Amino acid sequence: MSRAADLVSVLERTDSLAIVCHDNPDPDCLASALALEAIASEHAVEDVTITYGGEISHQQNRAFVNLLEISLRTLSETTIEEYDSVSFVDHTRPGANTEVPASVTPDVVIDHHPGESADAAFEDVRADYGATATIFVEYLQELEVDLTSRLASALLFALHRERLDFVREPTRREYEAALAVYPDAELEILEQLYGSAFSPGTLDAIGRAIVSRERRGSSLVASVGKTGETDALPQAADYLLNLEGVDTVLVYGVVGDAIRLSGRSIDPRVHMGETLEAGFDELGAVGGHHDMAGGRIELGLFADEGGDEDELLSFVGGRLTRRFFDALNLDE
Repeated sequence: MSRAADLVSVLERTDSLAIVCHDNPDPDCLASALALEAIASEHAVEDVTITYGGEISHQQNRAFVNLLEISLRTLSETTIEEYDSVSFVDHTRPGANTEVPASVTPDVVIDHHPGESADAAFEDVRADYGATATIFVEYLQELEVDLTSRLASALLFALHRERLDFVREPTRREYEAALAVYPDAELEILEQLYGSAFSPGTLDAIGRAIVSRERRGSSLVASVGKTGETDALPQAADYLLNLEGVDTVLVYGVVGDAIRLSGRSIDPRVHMGETLEAGFDELGAVGGHHDMAGGRIELGLFADEGGDEDELLSFVGGRLTRRFFDALNLDE
């Protein structure tokens, strides 16, 4: 049987399905969840809920949810145990990049990020693919599920965003998937999504990253400070990567009770996921791809800084910067 047929065989045995996005879901994750919802509905799954942890703070992600009218529930208002089956899209393991506890074993896992097995009944993890949405486009084609303009628009935007308009190491499959969904997509919606404005909080965070940047050679580390805009970190990293002579960037900041990390690199000699693992694996959950990676380090007792956040950031920032440059073997 094909992987799509294997997936259907699992879905046909369930009446209710919780589709769990990773924390702070992006368009690739959200579009993949919509695609799985369409496949499940096509195969008589009566109750399907798309749920997520964290927040949706990136301005394009908020616009994506609103313009495409995606029905979402937070994990805090979802009782996972009430569903016959649980599916993870665009992430693999409970307890890692999701508020779902490690004690929960998903029934379905579909992802393009490398990682350990979750021991799900159905797992399709393709690290050689550029986007999870690509996998779902192949499912939809093979299963002959009707592609609505809403779903096609979601998948096309996800493919573009995940691979930064096909500049950041797409595979041949991303081009093929985009061509497959393009005829049914509403291009006006995509234009609106690309034109969505920065929030003031995101703009402030990017500004702090610009001011705080520290550079060694072609590598750079910057802080967004303390922010409630989780998605400001990757946006700041992408922005700083445009600086002349810079090919590797790490941006960090305090979000809630944790330090968030976002890394980007266009240097073929640098594997960003492995670099973050080398520098921070013992401190928290980190990992990712050759060109982009991220992580979370819990602050623990330091989370209650009592108003002295500048001192906390100074204490944390110096150590993060040193560890990152050490992982890249860069001397002062």
